[in-house]
Amino acid sequence: MSRGQIGPDFDSVLHAARAGAPWALERLYLALSPAVVGYLRVQGAADPEDLTNEVFLGVLRRIASFDGTEDEFRSWLFTIAHSRVVDERRRGERRPQIGGDGLDVDRDPVGGDAEHDALQRLSSQRVQALCEGLVADQRDVLLLRLMAGLTIEAIAEALGKSEGAVKALQRRGLANLRKILERDPVSL
Repeated sequence: MSRGQIGPDFDSVLHAARAGAPWALERLYLALSPAVVGYLRVQGAADPEDLTNEVFLGVLRRIASFDGTEDEFRSWLFTIAHSRVVDERRRGERRPQIGGDGLDVDRDPVGGDAEHDALQRLSSQRVQALCEGLVADQRDVLLLRLMAGLTIEAIAEALGKSEGAVKALQRRGLANLRKILERDPVSL
């Protein structure tokens, strides 16, 4: 069983979650929320943790209507996450932005190892910068493919595109990443 999956117990967990069992809802959240937070963070969500909670509230409201496999559930979940981040972007475009106080407060807990924490932040910043160098559709496809582990078919459904368009966006996105990395290689 890979990280972020329920595995053979999925059907019983889903059945219990549909019935409102808190333990089952918690198990789904604990297994899948880290991937959702990561996806939303790289997508540039203002508050990825808060938006993740909104995603899972949406899941909770509609879980009784879901019927499918674990992979289909994951696709459904990331479709909801993608919709939430698109909604957030649209709201942000309509509202004037109020500047902060200039303080960059890190919400991530400090782990006690300054070198590890610094490398972790640099890695996150590098991934964010790489993603910002892509066209939005390419970024969406690559993040859903690589971070969420969705199939081409599931991404096409989530984004409302054809499978051929998703494959082309993936191919062009990877080519663009390759060019970016050739210009500015990652040092080890």
